[in-house]
Parts: sequence; structure tokens; C-alpha cells
Amino acid sequence: MSGSTATRARTREPFDRRIARAVQAVTGRALGPYQTAIVRIGFSLTWLVFLLRELPHRHEMYGPDGPWSWELASRLIADNRAFTVLMWSDGRLWFELVYGLAVLSTALLLVGWRTRAVSVVFMVGVLSLQNRSVFLGDGGDNVLHLAAIYLVLTRCGQVWSLDARRAEREAARRAAARAAGEAVEAERRDLVGPLLWTVLGGFLLATTWFSGVTGEWWLPVLLWVLWLGHGLWWLACRLAPGEPRTLLDVLANLTHNAALVVIMAEVCLIYATAGWYKIQGSRWQDGTALYYPLHLDYFSPWPALSEMLGSSGIMVLLLTYGTVIVQIAFPFTLFHRKVKNVLLVAMMLEHAGIAVLLGLPVFSLAMISADAVFLPTAFLVALGAKAARGRDRLWGRRSAGTLPEQRRTGEEHGPRTLVG
Repeated sequence: MSGSTATRARTREPFDRRIARAVQAVTGRALGPYQTAIVRIGFSLTWLVFLLRELPHRHEMYGPDGPWSWELASRLIADNRAFTVLMWSDGRLWFELVYGLAVLSTALLLVGWRTRAVSVVFMVGVLSLQNRSVFLGDGGDNVLHLAAIYLVLTRCGQVWSLDARRAEREAARRAAARAAGEAVEAERRDLVGPLLWTVLGGFLLATTWFSGVTGEWWLPVLLWVLWLGHGLWWLACRLAPGEPRTLLDVLANLTHNAALVVIMAEVCLIYATAGWYKIQGSRWQDGTALYYPLHLDYFSPWPALSEMLGSSGIMVLLLTYGTVIVQIAFPFTLFHRKVKNVLLVAMMLEHAGIAVLLGLPVFSLAMISADAVFLPTAFLVALGAKAARGRDRLWGRRSAGTLPEQRRTGEEHGPRTLVG
């Protein structure tokens, strides 16, 4: 009865009021804070594992000792205009600096330190190394390539980050001052942020200077827009905390939400195209497609396990058809939560199996990280709470009994918006 009453109330609500509420929901806050945080953690962990795993072979893969020489790379990049700062110099010192900054920025993005600035450095590192030797890698590199660009546009440090912890401590300091009846001090002066963005400004000047060999023109333009936008944000926070700050907050939320939708659409497109291409192949139609990779020495890190699985015709048939069905069906189940969650688990298990059976851990980690954007919020909140309790036990801390501010969605405080 109450459900029908609520439905009738929504029906009687004026159309303009419903539009205003929808606009407020989109502009008032950055949606999916836990989902974007887990995507940030997943992709940065994937890239960090790859960089550390290939550390002994970095010179052969991306550096001066590789079969794809600097001269060949410069000729290819002059044709395809791919972005990479490794074309600025063919020196070994410059390569070591770029690789080291890629590792450092990835580790900092993983823990969520200065995510707005570090995500830009992370993107530059991913694009520079991957575009230096485009013939290396697998499908996971393409996903990571796109995700590095999308993450720059998201507010991926709202939860589960050092940025969120710093904001939590600042809010606790202000609350304690109000409770004690003391005057609330202005926000503490931040020297690290301006210094970091000043350094990045120098890098942008170098990028503009080397624009002829760096790659497409749109990426340096994007970097300048991000740098100037953050400078405008910094000025508004200190000189105009009223309507100008609110307007910039709304624009940031819109950009974040649009990037989140693009990430979700990208995942759906990957699975839909993969499934429909598979269904056109004769080996996928007769249910024998998985038999062949399981019997390739190059993709058999555990030969006995691959042989055991590949020797069962029924298992090969079920896995082959199941893979196609899950990939094709997933985009059509997004609005049915229970079915979507079941297929999401199936896809993650599929990629875990690819990592173990075919020896493609980086590809699997990248795809699992992309799939994580669809994980339900309740599950992620519970996962974060368990991780916090495990951390407290490991470090001998006592739990306060409530979730810290950085593990909430931020909805309790009400969104600031120009609408409503």
C-alpha cells in the first residue's frame, strides 16, 4: 500500500520538479565514490605489478637496448602521433627517470596521495611507456591505456585514500574547535600542493616545447586545461569560497559523472564486441575454442592443470559456451541487480582462470579492475570495513566503533549545488 502511495506521489510531482531533482543528483555530488576508488586501486595495482615484474627487462622492452630502437619508434610516432615523452631524448638517464617516475606515481595513486596531480603523472607514464613500444603487451594494455585517461577526469580519491584521511582530520579539527567554543581557524596552509603543481607546470612547458615529437596535439591541450583548471580551483577555494567555488564544484561533479559513465560504457562495449565476434567463429560455435589455447606451450604455465582441464570434452564445451553467453548477456542485465551481480562474479572468475591457466595475470587484473566499476556499493562498504578491521588488528589498534569519514559516501552532509 505504501509503495503504491509513493508511486502516485511521484506521478503527481510536476515534471519540472523531477527534472530539477535529476539535475541536482548529477551536479550535487560525484557518484560512485567507492566504485571509482576501487577502479583507481585496481588499475594502479595492475600497472605497478607490471612495472616491478618487468624491472629487470625494462631496457629491452621500452629502453635503449630494445629491438624496437629509438629511431624506429620515432619514425612510427611521427606517423601515428602517439603521445610519449620518451621521444624527447634517447639517453639512458632520461629513460630511467621516466620509468622511475612511472613507478613512483603509480604507487602514490594506489594509496591516494594528491590524486588530482598524481593521476596526471600516472597517465603520462602509462602512455609514454606503452606508446614507446606499441607491439608489446596484450588486450589488458589497451584497457589500462584508456582507464589512465578516464581516471584523470574522475574524483577518485574521495574514499580509501590519503587525501580522504587528510580531509577527515581537517574536518575533525574544525569540529573539535566548534565543540570547544573556539574560533575555527582557516584551512591550514598547504605548501606541498602548490609546489607539486608548479613542478607540473614546468613539465607542461617542456611538453609544449617538444610538441613536435611528443604526439597528438590534443593531449598537451588536455594537460594545460587540467593544470589551469586546478589553479582556478585553488584560487576560488581561497579567494571566492561562495558561488564561484560552488560552480567549479558542480563542473567537477559533472566531469566525474560523465567519465564514470564512459568507463561503464567501455566495459560493456568490450564484452559485447568480444561476445559477438566469438559467436561468429566456427570453433566457438561447436564448443571447442578453449581446447586450443589450453594445449599451447606458450600459454601453459601449469601444463598438468591445462591438460587435465583440456582432456574433458564436457568441461571445454561448458566453458566455451559459458564464456560467450556471459559476455553477450552482461550489458543487457545492468538494470537487473541480482542477475548482473551473478554475471559479474562469473566474469571475474573467468579472468582469474585466464590468469592461472593461460599465464596472463596483467590482462586479468586489468579486466577485473574494469569490472569492479559495477560492484555494488554495499559490498564495497562492507569490504572496506573488513579491511579496516584487519588493518587495526595487524597494527594493534582499537576500532572506534564507527566508520571514519573517508569510508562514507558523503551524502550525509548534503550536496552543494546551484539547483534547488
